Amino acid sequence: MAKETRKVRRAQERSQDSGSARPDLRQPLRLDQPDIPDPLAPAALKSTLIRVGLILGALWLLGVLVFGVSQSTWVRTTALVVPAVLSALVIGVLVWTLQRAKTAREMAGILRGVETTEDRRAAIEKLEQTGKKNDPAAVFARAQLEMQEDPKKALETLEQIDLGKVARPLADEARAQRALLPLPLGPVRLARQLVDNIDLKRHQDSRTRAMMAAIAAEAWARSGDPTRGIETLDVFDLEDEQLAALRPQLLRAYAFGYAHAARGKDLKRVLRSMLKIDVRLLGGFMQGKAHPLLQKEAKKMLEQSGMLPRKMQVQRMR
Repeated sequence: MAKETRKVRRAQERSQDSGSARPDLRQPLRLDQPDIPDPLAPAALKSTLIRVGLILGALWLLGVLVFGVSQSTWVRTTALVVPAVLSALVIGVLVWTLQRAKTAREMAGILRGVETTEDRRAAIEKLEQTGKKNDPAAVFARAQLEMQEDPKKALETLEQIDLGKVARPLADEARAQRALLPLPLGPVRLARQLVDNIDLKRHQDSRTRAMMAAIAAEAWARSGDPTRGIETLDVFDLEDEQLAALRPQLLRAYAFGYAHAARGKDLKRVLRSMLKIDVRLLGGFMQGKAHPLLQKEAKKMLEQSGMLPRKMQVQRMR
């Protein structure tokens, strides 16, 4: 009896000593969005113009060479018309891309520095004032603001984007964002339907591709296909500095994949990596509809780290 009492007393003392520094496991960790390179920055814009210039230069060089050696009027005409048409198409795509980039940068500026409820309300008012509330970039921005307080409302906002009428890469991003919300809310099958239509090969930016891969991998794992999710994640290097902001999300997807695949050793390794980043990443598995093995291992690791006090059983004297 005295021994058990001393254990309880020491546990209470440790709790009092570290209670002020212990993070609230019920408070979800707010993950920072990765910084997307600004395509309108001087260096990026110069690089884009050089690549476009080289493509157009090669088209015209080939056309001029064919025009110079051919004796056929039809061939010579075609040799000049084809580069002209392709040049118009390339320039049109470039102008459209730069306009999209300008809008995206404007939306990013509105979102920058938003932390409190008042900040979010002010940002939503700014979005309304831009007159671009139906623009996909503005819809994404508004949904991101609404996600903090009302995920269901954010999902309704994202559903305003007609996936059949926007560019395929943009439709993929919309699918990923819409799939992210049902994962904690359920049912997972809704997220699975969305991610099954995402083509990661369409996306050149590694951060955008990694973000969508993490969402898709979690949805696949939790809907019965963990192997597909793990194989998708294995393509990315978690030590890549460009993916630093997405590392928690990638590790979370790995955790679900390993849990559903019953790979306990790999699961423990991933949970240890998450614990080093922030204990609240593991606390998130203690809530919602996590896999039983994942909940068990997360709880055990939190208890071993001292972040989650063990329940002490005191033997009573008979």
